[in-house]
Amino acid sequence: MTASPRSSRHWLTAEPLEAHAFSAFGDVIELGQAGKARTINEGFAERFDDPARLDTCRQGGQPVLSLFRARPRALPLQLRLVERHLLGSQAFVPLLPQRFLVVVAPAGPSPVPAQLRCFMARAGQGVNYAAGTWHHPLIALDAGGDFLVIDRGGPLAAADCEERSLLQEDVWARD
Repeated sequence: MTASPRSSRHWLTAEPLEAHAFSAFGDVIELGQAGKARTINEGFAERFDDPARLDTCRQGGQPVLSLFRARPRALPLQLRLVERHLLGSQAFVPLLPQRFLVVVAPAGPSPVPAQLRCFMARAGQGVNYAAGTWHHPLIALDAGGDFLVIDRGGPLAAADCEERSLLQEDVWARD
């Protein structure tokens, strides 16, 4: 009888999503990170400009606003793949207060498990992945939910998604 090879499972523990820790991968979108507020609409609203550096215009691209409806996932979760978009940023902002998991790796060649980082976005936070940043597709938790997404449309938009499988690396995320 042959012994089965020992699994080299790689666990990622979610850390709080904080702007300084996430800065190598893009922007955290939240009121605390937005620019200076200014009062508008006869004093009934405050406007916060530039909470993220949107980058969608390379090679004739244009910003596209979409809505994603994400089904919930439970932790621990085996991570299946990462993807990147070389021609533009991609922003995800939940429409209701909810948590979601953010798994990223630096721009560059295909990431290895040791390069992956896992963040827990809390209610009131969104993310903007910088162009080229490897990231797992949207991971909604709890009840799932709807997200406003701003990314690159126009020429080459459909071709600007490179994926890499993580299944052979046996990578898991947990609280």
